[in-house]
Amino acid sequence: MSDATTPPARSAGESRRRQVMGDAFVDRALAGATPFTQPLQQLVNDHAWGATWQRGGIDLKQRSLCTVAMLAALGHVNELKGHLRGPLTNGATLAELGEVLLHVGPYAGVPGAVAAFRAAGEWMAAEGLSLDE
Repeated sequence: MSDATTPPARSAGESRRRQVMGDAFVDRALAGATPFTQPLQQLVNDHAWGATWQRGGIDLKQRSLCTVAMLAALGHVNELKGHLRGPLTNGATLAELGEVLLHVGPYAGVPGAVAAFRAAGEWMAAEGLSLDE
């Protein structure tokens, strides 16, 4: 077990998180952790990325698209912006991503879909992405 001065070995969860979200994103999340928030980062790595994202049954593209749909449906716009890169990393197109966000409307509410599209548009602009590509 590591102490406060010894960094823990990279877990399978952190490795999958880096695979899907990219090193820069994960580095920012981990660098921003404080002694107070570090347990949350560990929980995210171990349980979300280490347990759920390691399972079979659906591929990473499907998992990423499901994650985007759930975050949009729940109105978690900040988390959604972080996870929008996942589907593209895992082989989805911007058109597929748009269809998932559109699908949120009738099942979780049009205001949620509007907020998700707004967040996706901001993220796309920041990343220099366009549906025309």
